Amino acid sequence: MLRKDDVKPRAYKQVDVFTTSPLQGNPLAVILEAEGLNEMQMLSLARWTNLSETTFVFKPTNPLADYQVRIFTPEKELPFAGHPTLGTAHALLEAGLVTKQPGVVMQECGVGLVAVNISPEGTLAFAAPAVTLRTLTAEEREQLMAAFQPAVIEADTIPVIADMGIRWLMVRMPSAQSCLTMRPDQAMIKKLQTDHQVDGVVIYGAYSSGEPADYEMRAFLVEWDKLVEDPVTGSANACLARLLKANNFPDGGSTAQGYQVRQGTRLHRDGRVSIRFIDGEPWVGGQSCTLITGWLNI
Repeated sequence: MLRKDDVKPRAYKQVDVFTTSPLQGNPLAVILEAEGLNEMQMLSLARWTNLSETTFVFKPTNPLADYQVRIFTPEKELPFAGHPTLGTAHALLEAGLVTKQPGVVMQECGVGLVAVNISPEGTLAFAAPAVTLRTLTAEEREQLMAAFQPAVIEADTIPVIADMGIRWLMVRMPSAQSCLTMRPDQAMIKKLQTDHQVDGVVIYGAYSSGEPADYEMRAFLVEWDKLVEDPVTGSANACLARLLKANNFPDGGSTAQGYQVRQGTRLHRDGRVSIRFIDGEPWVGGQSCTLITGWLNI
């Protein structure tokens, strides 16, 4: 608990990530001056904001980093997450951060250093961290198929568990439309999270024409005994980029250069994620806009 004498004003922003239009992306709370807060205070604040993630900015411990960030959900701390990475970088640059390397923000977090490129038009893109991919066994696939009934899973693509500090069960659907029409069940998602020890379940499907994007994605998790669909998920998109590369870009050679993902459609959002491959490595990009700027007294 904080005593009244311990309260101090801290710079605060609320940012909408992966969108150029307010209220269409994934919101993020950013405490730009978190020095002095302990883990319980940060977790309590994340519960109070009630957003998918809240970030806390500290002085870096690595001399190469511009800052250190700690990322909290209402339940726990995450070593890495995508939309908090871009949203925190956006908030700090807007607040006047001068980076050590021109055109690059270097973030220190639970998975180490993550570079964020700054494009001239304002798009930020983070280098996708390394990922560990594990394909499901035949028995696990049978259990997954049973759990997803009556939804149809793409038969030619084996689901995988992608571990990027945050762990996602990645399941391909036959098309973008089948991704949009799939109706998640809370008990099913919770069982998959528990059985596979993952943070959530991602489904994705390709558009045949490339419009309005190349892929549609949805991400589900059960948090505080409630089914949640994440509006736009940077880490899941980073995992998908690594997965598509590992599978030699099954949707055509053009995706090896880059592609677009739409997410949040069923939530009446219009999140847009841009993937670019530079020297064969995926960068996950998007724009952000700030909706709230002020002070948090804590």
